[in-house]
Amino acid sequence: MQLKDVSVLITGGGSGLGAATARAMAAKGARVAVIDMNKDGAEAVAKEIKGLALVGDVSEEAPVKEAIAKAEAAHGTIRVLVNCAGIGGAVKTVGKNGAYPLDHFSRIIKVNLIGSFNCIRLVAERMQTAPPIGEERGVCINTASVAAFDGQIGQAAYSASKGGIVGLTLPVARDLASLNIRVMTIAPGLFLTPLLMGLSEEAQKSLGAQVPHPARLGDPSEYAQLAVAIVENPMLNGETIRLDGAIRMAPR
Repeated sequence: MQLKDVSVLITGGGSGLGAATARAMAAKGARVAVIDMNKDGAEAVAKEIKGLALVGDVSEEAPVKEAIAKAEAAHGTIRVLVNCAGIGGAVKTVGKNGAYPLDHFSRIIKVNLIGSFNCIRLVAERMQTAPPIGEERGVCINTASVAAFDGQIGQAAYSASKGGIVGLTLPVARDLASLNIRVMTIAPGLFLTPLLMGLSEEAQKSLGAQVPHPARLGDPSEYAQLAVAIVENPMLNGETIRLDGAIRMAPR
């Protein structure tokens, strides 16, 4: 599928990987809507790309339905969904303050895993009503993490949420195959997202040196480049691609 004049919805589009993907797809001529909990971030990106800013919690049904309706009113039926919304947090299963707080674990699962599936199911419901473009009606791209495979100390919730995204990729791709909708997942390694941008330059270089090649942090534009390639290559379906410079994370 070519992106020119195609309606795109990007969750977590107000910063980091989502913002970079919004820029890359808009540069290809897509009509992009970004949804984010950060209203200022969403509006800044939307203004830059001449797109649409939306605010909402991806893990809740009503705000996602509302965002889809607004995006489609402005740009037509959504053909590409990119799930970049997510949260982190490092807590040991049992630490000096006791057992891992269950509500904290649940929140990470709800936003990262349930939020991704929530958006897929609601967008795919709309995609199925649209006429095919060539061989397909739409493409859904999820964001996992190398933590899905190499979870570090304190990453039980985060790794579980990202592992769940990896796990749902193939069955959801199979569910949607008869509707001509593809589903793919990208599992980034160490990328220069807002979380890491808060570290010192020395700390960033130290983390980047852990990557075999290239020995640096990934740039969000490289994630965006892969997302564009997934949309444009119709044989990419039901798979998770590690985008990590061959890193395998140590326990800490």
